[in-house]
Amino acid sequence: MSEEVLNIESLTFGYSKEALLFDDFSLCVAQGEIKAIVGPSGVGKSTLFELILGRSKPYKGTIKASSLSQVFQDPYSSFHPSYSIREQISEVSAMSGYAELMKKMGLNEEHLNALPHKLSGGQLQRCSILRALLMKPKLLLLDEPTSALDNLNQLDIMKLIVSNLEGMGVLLITHDAHLAQWCADETIRLG
Repeated sequence: MSEEVLNIESLTFGYSKEALLFDDFSLCVAQGEIKAIVGPSGVGKSTLFELILGRSKPYKGTIKASSLSQVFQDPYSSFHPSYSIREQISEVSAMSGYAELMKKMGLNEEHLNALPHKLSGGQLQRCSILRALLMKPKLLLLDEPTSALDNLNQLDIMKLIVSNLEGMGVLLITHDAHLAQWCADETIRLG
């Protein structure tokens, strides 16, 4: 049996007690597993990540998460504008195996040495995913990770994430039901 990397039990939360986003919500993610959260805007997908990260507190219920990293929807908010991509990745990871992973992602040393504003949104998002994978998390939170990429790059990046699942579980937020169906072991619909 695979190790559990995320366990949410009986979660209840809302921005007011009259309008709950989650009422007795439970979810479990194990190593080697991808679970996808899909639903329209405003149903609490990103709020769930805020709760997992401890930035918001539930009314009731428990959330237990292993070491994690995350990829945000907007890559420009993920990097400090004054430091190179390499400096920012090396602050949080040992960079072990970065060259091979970088090559698989269509990145090169020039991308790593650049400041964030010098890269396109797609290049920067791939750098964000590279950083998250190099952190060797037990739990990877992906919030619309491929929305800044074209369809071909979306598929390549998701294949790369799927191929790196050993020792890691993934919780994916996406509006793309086809992407969720293709890569997830289970899809949870909100709203």
